[in-house]
Parts: sequence; structure tokens; C-alpha cells
Amino acid sequence: MALLSAKIAIVTGAASPRGLGKATAKLFAEHGATVVITDLDAGASEAAASDLPGEGHIGLAGNVVDKADCLRVATHIADQFGRIDILVNNAGITQPLKLMEIGPENYDAVTDVSLRGTLYMSQAVIPTMRAQKSGSIVNLSSVSAQRGGGIFGGPHYSAAKAGVLGLTKAMARELAPDNVRSNAICPGFIATDITAGRLTDEMRAQVLAGIPMGRAGTAEDVAGCALFLASDLSAYCTGSEVDVNGGSLIH
Repeated sequence: MALLSAKIAIVTGAASPRGLGKATAKLFAEHGATVVITDLDAGASEAAASDLPGEGHIGLAGNVVDKADCLRVATHIADQFGRIDILVNNAGITQPLKLMEIGPENYDAVTDVSLRGTLYMSQAVIPTMRAQKSGSIVNLSSVSAQRGGGIFGGPHYSAAKAGVLGLTKAMARELAPDNVRSNAICPGFIATDITAGRLTDEMRAQVLAGIPMGRAGTAEDVAGCALFLASDLSAYCTGSEVDVNGGSLIH
């Protein structure tokens, strides 16, 4: 069953071949969505879009920390397709710094992409979603936001991703009367290019020992949750944060 038939979906920061965004874009396409991949590099975005199953997907250059650029992207998509049904705010960066190592440039870089980018890109699509009286915004947070640190992200990353949770809930409350939903995903330890090569065998064993399911998550695990939140299966879910962590943070 195609859960996103005829839907127009934007996934930010999705050009990386083995990242969460690309896996989400692929699953959305398999479920009938027309997908717009945005990333900093136009060529990489176009290549990622052309790699998706089905027809009509596009890749665009888009810088989520530039509000004018977000508006440009959203306007382009609304003009071309006539609607915007789904936004996945996936773009983000992490830095494994300790508290006292975080400089102004580190704080700005991490907070800008994860938090400011989520705000700006959401602001860009909300008028279209409000006008059509439907829409789903899916924000990528992290288990790091909930437990005060993860495996790779420093305290500024935890703070940015915690900010995403607050923003998600505030947006959900404000947008609900227009039938626009806002939910967040909190991935735990996921095996992607970000984690590849940075873990010693000892570190990996230690991480897995803290996960009841005994394995790292995959990009597809996160994509499945995004599909649920983007689709009408979750029509009565808004303001939620969904843990995708194999049980490593059971509240």
C-alpha cells in the first residue's frame, strides 16, 4: 500500500548516500511521494534525487540557515507542484567536543543548522500547508537531547537538538487548528557515515551493551518512523517525540 501517494515531500540535508535523509527520501518515494531533496550542493542533490525510485523527483541547492534561501526553495516547490505536504527537517551537523572546548564558531555552526535551520525551513513551508489545511512536519532531534549527550555530539549538539524538541511542540500547538502536524524523531545510536570509522571495537561493544535490542539502528529504522509521521497513519499525532533507539532510553 502506498502511504504517500500524490504527496509532495521535502527532505533537507538528504544528499549523503548513506544518511538518514537519503533513506527517508527513498522510502517516501517507494510509497508514492514526489520527493524534493535539498542540500548545500545542487549537483549532489540532483544526483540523490535521480537515484530515487519512480519519476519526477528533484534535487535543489538549499541552505537552511539562510532564511531567504529557504523561502526561495519553498516558493519554487509550491509553484512547480502546487502544494507541499511533508517537510522532513533532517539537515544537521554534530561535533564531538567537551563543554569547555566549545567556541563561538562551534556553537554557531551546530545550533544554526539544527535549530535555526529547522525554524527557517518550517516557516518557509507553513503558509502553503496552512492554505491547503494539511501538512506534516517531521523534525530530527536526538537521544542526545533527552539524556544530555550521546556518543558523538557535544553539549552544544544536545542543546540544539533539545531546542528542536521545544520548537516541535510549540509549532504543533500553534499549527494544529490548521491541520498541520509537527512531530520529532529521536534516534539513538544509528550506523551511518557520521559514526563510521570513529568507533573503536571497545567503544562499540560498550555502546551496544547499553541497548536492550543489542544492535545499532539503521538509517531505514529512522526512515520507517518518518514515514509513519508523514503519513495519515499518524493523523492524530502532533507534538510527539518518537524514540528510535532500540530501547536505550526507556523512560
